[in-house]
Amino acid sequence: MRDLLQHNVYFVKEHVGMFKSASNYDIYNEHKQLLMECREPNLGWFTKLLRFTDYKRMTPFEVIVTTPDGKPVLRVERGWTFLRSVVQVFDENDTLQGKFRQRLLSLGGKFDILDEYDVVRCTVTGKWTAWEYKFMEGEHVIAEITKKWAGIGKEFFTTADNYTVSIDRYVKPDNDVRLLILAAAVCIDKVFKE
Repeated sequence: MRDLLQHNVYFVKEHVGMFKSASNYDIYNEHKQLLMECREPNLGWFTKLLRFTDYKRMTPFEVIVTTPDGKPVLRVERGWTFLRSVVQVFDENDTLQGKFRQRLLSLGGKFDILDEYDVVRCTVTGKWTAWEYKFMEGEHVIAEITKKWAGIGKEFFTTADNYTVSIDRYVKPDNDVRLLILAAAVCIDKVFKE
């Protein structure tokens, strides 16, 4: 499944739904071909209930990313959280590949992307006034996430988002950080924007 991670641009489209407790996304390449599907299939009834309350941001999640024919690509999961989120990322073989650790007291959202040994690979910073996030490796921007306008009806009456993930050509196609960047795109929406 590593060949799916070699693109430099991904378009993430969240499914529209009124009164939905699970988040579902489709990931397309720059040619609008469906590459992956992200689903939350294992929600318990109590978590579903809390998703309709102010406690939504604290609820656990498990997002499973597969190819359109159901082959696993990655899995992102987080348990209950109160102050800051720690999210784990697993590859298609269910091997831990890294973590996202939210920073406390950061405006707009800031977190570190760690590898499986808890070594910081890059830092993600965002603006609280906009849907813009930058993945920084030292002083170099290696990826960006920006929100796409979805139209007035969708923007005002649903919580569904569309956004673009752009990975710099500086990041080699076989670099493991690509898996973490793509997983972070789902994580940012679940942790900061829900």
